[in-house]
Amino acid sequence: MGENASHTPVMQQYLGLKAEYPDTLVFYRMGDFYELFYDDARRAAALLDITLTARGQSAGEPIPMAGVPFHAIDSYLARLLRLGESVVLCEQIGEPCARGPMERQVTRIVTPGTLTDEALLDERRDNLLAAVHRQGNRLGVATLELASGRFTVSEVADEAALAGELERLAPAELLLAESAPAPPGTGVGPASRRRPDWHFDPGTSAQLLADHFGTRDLKGFGCEGMPAAVGAAGALLAYARDTQRTALPHLRGLRVERREETLLVDPVAWRNLEVEVNLAGGREHTLVHLFDRTRTPMGSRLLRRWLLRPLRDRPALRHRQQAVATLTEDRRFEALRGALRPVGDLERILARVALRSARPRDLVHLRGALAAVPQVRATLAGLDDPHLGALLTRTLAFPDLQDRLTRAVVEAPPATVRDGGVIADGYDPELDELRTLDRHAGEGLTTLETRERERTGLPGLRVGYSRVHGFYIELPRAQAERAPPDYARRQTLKGAERFITPELKAFEDRVLSARERALARERALYAELLEAVATELPGLQGTAEALAEVDVLGTLAERADTLRLCRPELSDTPGIQITGGRHPVVEQSLDGPFVPNDLDLGPDRRMLVITGPNMGGKSTYMRQAALIVLLAHAGSFVPAERAAIGPVDRIFTRIGAADDLAGGRSTFMVEMTEVANILHNATRESLVLVDEVGRGTSTFDGLALAWACAEHLAQEVGAYTLFATHFFELTALAETLPGVANVHLDALEHGERIVFLHAVKEGPASQSYGLQVAALAGVHRAVIERARQRLRQLEGRQAADTAPPWQPDLFASPAPHPVLEALRAIDPDRLSPRQALDTLYRLRQLGRSGPDSG
Repeated sequence: MGENASHTPVMQQYLGLKAEYPDTLVFYRMGDFYELFYDDARRAAALLDITLTARGQSAGEPIPMAGVPFHAIDSYLARLLRLGESVVLCEQIGEPCARGPMERQVTRIVTPGTLTDEALLDERRDNLLAAVHRQGNRLGVATLELASGRFTVSEVADEAALAGELERLAPAELLLAESAPAPPGTGVGPASRRRPDWHFDPGTSAQLLADHFGTRDLKGFGCEGMPAAVGAAGALLAYARDTQRTALPHLRGLRVERREETLLVDPVAWRNLEVEVNLAGGREHTLVHLFDRTRTPMGSRLLRRWLLRPLRDRPALRHRQQAVATLTEDRRFEALRGALRPVGDLERILARVALRSARPRDLVHLRGALAAVPQVRATLAGLDDPHLGALLTRTLAFPDLQDRLTRAVVEAPPATVRDGGVIADGYDPELDELRTLDRHAGEGLTTLETRERERTGLPGLRVGYSRVHGFYIELPRAQAERAPPDYARRQTLKGAERFITPELKAFEDRVLSARERALARERALYAELLEAVATELPGLQGTAEALAEVDVLGTLAERADTLRLCRPELSDTPGIQITGGRHPVVEQSLDGPFVPNDLDLGPDRRMLVITGPNMGGKSTYMRQAALIVLLAHAGSFVPAERAAIGPVDRIFTRIGAADDLAGGRSTFMVEMTEVANILHNATRESLVLVDEVGRGTSTFDGLALAWACAEHLAQEVGAYTLFATHFFELTALAETLPGVANVHLDALEHGERIVFLHAVKEGPASQSYGLQVAALAGVHRAVIERARQRLRQLEGRQAADTAPPWQPDLFASPAPHPVLEALRAIDPDRLSPRQALDTLYRLRQLGRSGPDSG
């Protein structure tokens, strides 16, 4: 594009601004449009499907240009942000001038993680900006939801734990140091930003944070000994300030989240349990979708946080459950939820007030929320519950502020304060006077015209207005010579003369500026209102937090009543006992009744080997157990007749698998990676769900791996394990290992068809019913018959074949065996080559249903 001096003044101004943001789309305001030029125009045209043009020349070359109307900017921003792009908004801030371009400056940088505009946000989900920093052997994670002011930090021990945190948090934007490697499983995608390494320095960050919070240091926030987290938080705060171009007064502190305080759920389990996103990637038929009946958007976001960060703090959970129990009595939740309906998204409105970006309708909604608080307080005051009483104490009323907003803001204001009409009549005498002048200017001119005709005796006298020359008195050319001495000539026309008088000049000064002065006064009054609200920000934010929690507790009470949930017992005795447990999501999607089932795990019964036909309900049975445990640790009631849940530290799942094509991993490799994660990280207090381990490889290899995994979990780990399999050989584990039991999902054969009973019974299943399920799926009848013939041949051959599956010289051979290598990869510290081969030989000698029967 050459040196800037060779460009037109407007393009020189643009290029100077663009040089500060080379990698960001710059939206440059020109009149009623935001324009993009050169590479930005080409990129925006491709991303937004808008027209790319070339208008005029600069430096002798056509200027590529694309633009969008300023009034439609929100919709275009939303599309770009969903694609991971960031946008710089450059506004006109000066008046048109004869020399040079109008003054412009960058007023805002909009990025995926720093959104606050209502139109750009999903009101029911947190929009998180996250930062990750490594310090020594620790990884710090900081998150900020700028739209609410929630600022949290935590530290994790390794990349696997980091992957789990990022899966749970699902940030919209991730900040990384320039020299840092990308976190595992995330890559550096379009919503990842690289920042200078020094932004993450713990010492610099600690000072930045302390200065922002007005404290001497960060000890009061519990950040001692967390340099990695502090470094991430400092980089995050600096980025938020850079993008917002303003102070961030609604960020009032850091919340430290410690992993030992929560029930950990690994990334695979979040997906398999379909807590927030189903296996198809949608939001329907998930736990969150079923439970979210909140009355306010901020309550909806808090409910998600409770479900996605289940606690291990038993006293806190019991307080939540007691509050839910209190609200279910006599359906007290109904009155409370009714009182909450007008509250709206108080949390995000306050953030926009703090950032001075609140719009007039935000103040109307704030006014409605404050008007609803007394009724919420009255409802809470009538409930005898300590936790609800504490929330009542935190829910403050602001009658003076509510009254001021009621008097100041019209009932239905326009979208912005720019064009006026926001401040109500009668609120400010000065504004009322200016409005009266503007509204009655026409009447004043008519009166002046009548009076001047009578005074001068000139019937052709007329009072008018011109945009160029302002107000005037016009006389026909024939009467102009009779104009009074106080008439000063202003303009000569072909057939008339125009004059101005001192009185008309004074009127002009008042009227022409009345509208502009009214708009300026209105903007000043609006700024005063925002300041008045900001003064009460700490109390208002505390009230918003309390109301959100009240909303969640009321919702959990409503769900407990509607879905027939029971209060779980949080026991200190090891074990998980569930009577009549149900899968809450599956139950609601069925046309018929759901078949409830029991679960009994304890110190002497730690593993259930689950057999039964495909579609018999094994996966549903396992998932419902995990969801019941998760709901109990969120403070909710659970879908069961009775549930007693002892200490649980983590939930792992190994259910289903698919190729990781991008990572170059086969289905079997994905499966083994998940298994290895469980074997290395599960403890005696973990809940482990394992479904069909080993099916991704050959029969004997898969059987051997499944056996070895189950054996390791039962003997070495001792976790509470639900192990579903089609390898009937594994049912022999119950005969040789303590703590292992067999259960099966029942089914009945009727002719050539199968009826699934979905009931869990003790003992192993009698057969697989694979051919019957294939028939249900629509496999051609001839294929099914051929399969039956082949199955009989295989069963006969297996019965006659009692020789070991491997030749004796294999035991002495130094050549690696694929099964041996797979087994060793899982736990190389505990499995010797001889042990692996002995395991394989013993499996083969069991002589049960044959290698292909599963």
